[in-house]
Amino acid sequence: MGVAFDKCDTRPAHIDAILNGLDRYNPETTTVFQDYVVQQCEERTFDCYANLALLKLYQFNPHLLQPETVTNVLAKALTVFPSPAFSLCLALLPAHTQPFPTPDADASQTSDFVESVQKLARLSTLLESAQYAQFWSTLNSDDLYADLVADVAGFEELVRIRIAVEVGKAFREVNAEVLEQWLDLRSREALEKFVTEVCSWEVDKAGPKGTVVKVPTNKENEARSEVKSERVGVEMFGRVIRRGFEQAA
Repeated sequence: MGVAFDKCDTRPAHIDAILNGLDRYNPETTTVFQDYVVQQCEERTFDCYANLALLKLYQFNPHLLQPETVTNVLAKALTVFPSPAFSLCLALLPAHTQPFPTPDADASQTSDFVESVQKLARLSTLLESAQYAQFWSTLNSDDLYADLVADVAGFEELVRIRIAVEVGKAFREVNAEVLEQWLDLRSREALEKFVTEVCSWEVDKAGPKGTVVKVPTNKENEARSEVKSERVGVEMFGRVIRRGFEQAA
């Protein structure tokens, strides 16, 4: 059973009290939530419910919006893909920051903040569409990307683990060269260390297709035949059969 959307095991008591009371709509709690975002970035935790509450406060009080905090929230949301956290956060931001603005959007409302949001949205799209190699090449292509994720401790490691989880759901074995690109591990030694120590997968160097990483069978990647049958009784077609024997009037 999945964890409830509004639950977080690492959430401090004072944050939980705010979220469960009327203070979650109090603009004065904005600084408390902002400090909590910093804590999440440092401690490698993620509290989607609290972050959404902060973005909602920004929505009600645009003058309080802190661009750096918003981009940190979005960057943290990338580390928990394929959950809908990023999309939920993005939906609470001003319309002019969206990656697909409406035709009547004010083109003059461009800024570094808008560019940052749209770059992070680009990364999210690549992850959600399983274009992992392109995700890493895009992330490494511009210094702005590095600046956007700099405050998130272990960003690359957290994303790499998430990618490995998704790969493990879809494959039983993967060519080592392909997996190196998907995980952005530049050497075979680094790849073997990651898949064996972190993922508990096996590396087969004697295969006919070269070095192959083998993923243990799980309920997601196991190939199972499934036979579906329906029991249809004759009585269900009684009316149709009767009509077949009826004479035309």
